[in-house]
Amino acid sequence: MKKSEINFTVELDEENIPDKIFWQASDQQKDQPAETKSIAISLWDHQQKNTLRIDLWSKDMPIDEMKRFYVDTIGGMAQSILNATGDQFISQEMNTLCEKLVEYLKKEQENGQ
Repeated sequence: MKKSEINFTVELDEENIPDKIFWQASDQQKDQPAETKSIAISLWDHQQKNTLRIDLWSKDMPIDEMKRFYVDTIGGMAQSILNATGDQFISQEMNTLCEKLVEYLKKEQENGQ
């Protein structure tokens, strides 16, 4: 059986706030870890029937990019639920939410916020 590993390294500042985040996968072409500004990991606990989450972002990640990251994450989840379950209703509802949020972010950017 083939195995693959994904590793995250988080460098913290003196106040334990993420300063830099790196990730590396065993299937990755590069030997060096890649830097990222944010990660969101969700794990399903099948015994407790709930989701465990880890959300981290570096202190220098711009707020507009953080918002975009979460909208993109919802869009990715919409495609994943469609692929995994075939549930077109949930997928479409999530995509509709993403469309609304993208419009909101465009207006926010136009207003210089």
